[in-house]
Amino acid sequence: MKKWNMVLSLMIVFLTVPVAIAMAGSPKPIQRLGKIMYMDRNFSFNGTQACLDCHHFKTGFADPDNTADPAVSVVSIGADGVSRGGRNAPTSAYTGFSPVLAWNDSLGGYVGGMFWDGRATGRILGDPLAEQAQGPPLNPVEMNMPDAEAVVQVIRDSSYVNLFLNVFGPDSLADAASAFDDFGRAIAAFERSGQVQRFSSNFDRGRLTARERNGLTLFKENCAKCHTAEKADDGTPALFTAHTYANIGLPANPLLEGDPDDLGLGGFLESDFNSPAPLIGDADYADQYGKFKAPTLRNVAKTPPYGHNGIFPTLREMVEFLNSRDTGTWPAPQVSMNLNTTDVGNMGLTPEQVDDIVAFLNTLTDPRSGGL
Repeated sequence: MKKWNMVLSLMIVFLTVPVAIAMAGSPKPIQRLGKIMYMDRNFSFNGTQACLDCHHFKTGFADPDNTADPAVSVVSIGADGVSRGGRNAPTSAYTGFSPVLAWNDSLGGYVGGMFWDGRATGRILGDPLAEQAQGPPLNPVEMNMPDAEAVVQVIRDSSYVNLFLNVFGPDSLADAASAFDDFGRAIAAFERSGQVQRFSSNFDRGRLTARERNGLTLFKENCAKCHTAEKADDGTPALFTAHTYANIGLPANPLLEGDPDDLGLGGFLESDFNSPAPLIGDADYADQYGKFKAPTLRNVAKTPPYGHNGIFPTLREMVEFLNSRDTGTWPAPQVSMNLNTTDVGNMGLTPEQVDDIVAFLNTLTDPRSGGL
């Protein structure tokens, strides 16, 4: 049931990606609105947490608490100060290029969507990033708002309500469901703005040392299948993700002891297949068990810990695991089904080559934005 026509998949990519190109100059009204709402803690049930708290510009738009102590803090804490998710919060920067989740015949796998498991498919709003923005406010272990109506009421009572009405129309707050969709679209517009997607790293400026250039060469030889290192056909700079999914064999994180095995994309597809109104309808969901989306590596040096469960506190450990999963003394994969044995696990890199790749990855850090 998953074998969608390749032409349709390509059309989805081409229709989705161009809207994600970072915009230079003064932000548009929808981007200004999205930024305000991104920073508004009133979208949590007790007024204590905003998108910014788990995706902060100081830490590459990832969780600053995790980044400050990645050996101990590996997942985000909810607005209630106690609840926690089961996955490490990834960066919210450079994510707006992801296409609608779809099967890609040429790659033999799924491409696109948002979240580690792709559950913000983009099939509802035509935009995975906008759908992702709608998730945290309603998630009971995150911002824990009761429903979309409560989120929209925050906008109605806000100091920026007129900006929302100017952007989306004078009647845009009358219907909560429609207004909640616009809420997601505005935040996505901010996350696609030049304040978030800067493309201003040393890599972008061509300022690489000899060691970093060697790391780039090694990266292209060993890592670029999942983390593309070339410009797109439309001129978009390298995003360092192919928006694909793989089971790289991460061990269970002992700091998350008691959590069930995370089946990733396959777990989402299974729940979707068995839902009353499936979006995907993939009867072969077990083939995707244990697979997670390859994240962008832009600003990766600023976003520890690493892996969907935050198992590795340092970037070097993450690279070394990919290099020697099958030849070292690593714990067994938490999910052994569908393990990628082709691209990772026995890469044969020397310690010096691992260090060179890490040195290159450090060049993907954007200077801190003065606009935030």
